[in-house]
Amino acid sequence: MFTSVFAESIVKRAKDKDLIAIKIYNLRDWTDDARKTVDDKPYGGGPGMVMKVEPFYKAVKEIKANLSGNIKVILTSAKGKQYNQQIAQEYSQLDHLIILCGHYEGVDERVSALLCDTEISVGNYILTGGEIPAMTIADSVVRLIPGVLGNEESLDDESHNEENKLEYPQYTRPEVFTDSQGEAHSVPSVLTNGNHKEIQTWRQTKK
Repeated sequence: MFTSVFAESIVKRAKDKDLIAIKIYNLRDWTDDARKTVDDKPYGGGPGMVMKVEPFYKAVKEIKANLSGNIKVILTSAKGKQYNQQIAQEYSQLDHLIILCGHYEGVDERVSALLCDTEISVGNYILTGGEIPAMTIADSVVRLIPGVLGNEESLDDESHNEENKLEYPQYTRPEVFTDSQGEAHSVPSVLTNGNHKEIQTWRQTKK
């Protein structure tokens, strides 16, 4: 799931420039039984399976032992803190970010208690597993790392850089677009008059 996503676009270019390194670990590599079991039935009963604490514990301890600097461990979780751009900016300052992907009906609570700095949710909805949230977090963090984007100014006016701030509307050619009903839709004239001060003022009012 991760390989194809991280082999495209901005993330791929960042890896090619050695600005970032992304390592994908298989939790089953830290199991002891022949079936490489990473889940089990929940205590107290209930539907589905719960991710076991032992593989997570062994994995995180081994991975962290080979790292240095500022490290944060997070768990993707439906009950976690709501992810936003400010958190992405915080994570972009780290030396290492370890993302644990929840799955099935949940993760043994001791994983969060013993290993994680926080739990993170990417929205108020349920996904099959934490892989897609992990991809989302990784992508949003990578693009904030200096040198990753070709034009650093493109970060300045992006949506959510500041709380409740959205990017101004963008237009490109043609200047006048005619829809299938014959109605014309024009680019705001302020953007075509060449007055940069007026353009900046208009953009500020549209954020």
